[in-house]
Amino acid sequence: MCSARWAPRVGDWVEVLPAVEISRTLDFNGDCERVPFMAEMLKYAGQRFQVSASAHKACDTVNGTGGRRVANAVHLADLRCDGSGHGDCQAACLLFWKHAWLTQVPGPGPSHGESITPAPTTVSPGLCASASHERADGARVYRCQATTLPGWSQPLKWWHVHQYWSDVRSGNVSCSHALSTLTLAGIYKMRRLPVGFRFSSWLYDRVHLWLRGAPDPHLFGTIPKGQPTPDVRLDLKVGETVEIKSREEILPTIDQRNRNRGMAIDEEMTRYCGGRFAVTSRVTQIINEKTGEMMHFKNPCIVLNDVNCRGEYSDRRLLCPRRIRIYWRETWLRRVVESPDNASLG
Repeated sequence: MCSARWAPRVGDWVEVLPAVEISRTLDFNGDCERVPFMAEMLKYAGQRFQVSASAHKACDTVNGTGGRRVANAVHLADLRCDGSGHGDCQAACLLFWKHAWLTQVPGPGPSHGESITPAPTTVSPGLCASASHERADGARVYRCQATTLPGWSQPLKWWHVHQYWSDVRSGNVSCSHALSTLTLAGIYKMRRLPVGFRFSSWLYDRVHLWLRGAPDPHLFGTIPKGQPTPDVRLDLKVGETVEIKSREEILPTIDQRNRNRGMAIDEEMTRYCGGRFAVTSRVTQIINEKTGEMMHFKNPCIVLNDVNCRGEYSDRRLLCPRRIRIYWRETWLRRVVESPDNASLG
C-alpha cells in the first residue's frame, strides 16, 4: 500500500528503500498511487540522496493544460531516467519519487547498496511498471511517468496562490524569487489588455532589468509564416564548449511562431543567451509523451550542461520544479575554442 509518512524539504537526506520494500507499495501494474516505479529507478535502491525539490506540482507536457497538482512526491538530486528500460529514450526526464519509496535519514552516511536486479523469488511480479506494449498495427507504445502524468495528477490553476506558498515552504524557491517571478508574470499579462500595451511593455522592461539584471528575454521571430528557416550544422561533439547566441542574433533564425524547422525557442531558453556551456548530449530520439511512440529526429538536438527549464516565464505553470531539459538547434549556438572545464555550469 502506498502512503505518505512525512513531507521532505529541499536539502533533506533520504534513502531509497530496498526493492523488496518498494514492491510492497506497488499494485500489480507496478504503480504507487498510479505513479509508475520504473526499471530505471531500481539501481538507486538502498542509496542516499538529498531532496532537490518538492514535486508537489508539475507541468502538463502531455495535454498542455498547464500546471498539475501532485501528491506525496519529490525529486532527488539530479536523478534522471536514462531510458534503458524504455527503448533508449534520450529525454532524460527528472524522476518522481513517492514518499513511500523513501525513508528519512540524518545524513549521507553509508547506503545499503542493494543490487540492481533483485531476486525474482523475493520480489513481487509487479515491482516495475510495464514499459511498453505493441499495438495491433505493430507500433511500440511506451508507458512511463511522463506519459501517465495526467492520470496521477490533478489540474492546478495558475491563480491558486497556495501552490506558491508551497514552493517557498518546501524550499523549492526563495520568497524573493517567487515574488519577483509572480510580479513579472503579472506585469506581462497586462500587455494583453486592450489599452496600455505600450506602458506595460515599458514597465516590464524596466522591472525585469531591475529584478533580474538582464533585459526582457521575450522574442518575436522575423521570418514570415511559410518561409524556410536557416539550417546551420556545426557537428558539435559531447564535451565541446558553446556560447548561446544573443537574442538579436537568434531573431533572424526563427519564424513568427518562434520556431526553427519546427523547434520552438522561448523565454526559458533565451534567459541563457550569452552563456557558455558544455555539450552533454546529441538527442536523436525521445518518447512522444502524448502518444507513447518513439520519435526519431532527422537533425539531432543539442543538450547543454545544467541548462533546464526553470519555470520562470512559463505561462500557467510558473515555478514548475521538473527542470525539463532544453533542446537547442545548432544555429542558435556558436563553438567556443576552450577547455570544457571552463564552461559555465548554469
